[in-house]
Amino acid sequence: MRSRVNSYIKRRMSLGAIRILGVDPGLRATGWGVIEAAGSRLSFVGCGSIETDAAASLAERLAAIHRLLTGLIEREGPHEAAVEETFINRDPQSALKLGQARGVALATLALTGLPVAEYAANLIKKTVVGVGHAEKRQVAMMVRMLLPASTASTPDAADALAVAICHAQHRAARARARREKVEAGFSRRSARDQRNLQSAAIRPNRSGL
Repeated sequence: MRSRVNSYIKRRMSLGAIRILGVDPGLRATGWGVIEAAGSRLSFVGCGSIETDAAASLAERLAAIHRLLTGLIEREGPHEAAVEETFINRDPQSALKLGQARGVALATLALTGLPVAEYAANLIKKTVVGVGHAEKRQVAMMVRMLLPASTASTPDAADALAVAICHAQHRAARARARREKVEAGFSRRSARDQRNLQSAAIRPNRSGL
């Protein structure tokens, strides 16, 4: 499967658009959202939830997340993935189950060869809404504003799209910073080379002395 995904990635990246898969892990429901980023322009591709059977064993539910997420990646062909970090839950049992679901999601993404980024919930909210402690309804509203074609009908899907939007914004900022660093380095080298040329031009020729 990895070869097919990598082939798709090469075709899409040659067109300049980056397809991002956002994942909001959960044992009951794992939200997913796919967007495309071309510069500062974001486009909605798809979203939904991977739901598991509460009557099944923990191992079966985790296996279902892995199997369905693998099929999703093969179908949607993302270039990169982003996952929400686990927040501290007051219920240790719930936190443990969430951590297990998140671990399966991370492993599944990594096994397909996707670059995976992780973002704290507060950073995702601040990036999308502008407030680090925004409520879910505020996140969902901003997702609809940023992605008018979005069909997110559940909080899990909306949160996953928010994760993807957050990654798109931060990867663009990192790319700008790298570009500016390279340009600054080039400018410094050019100035140094120019000074060296000027110094060489005015240095007297003493070879005949």
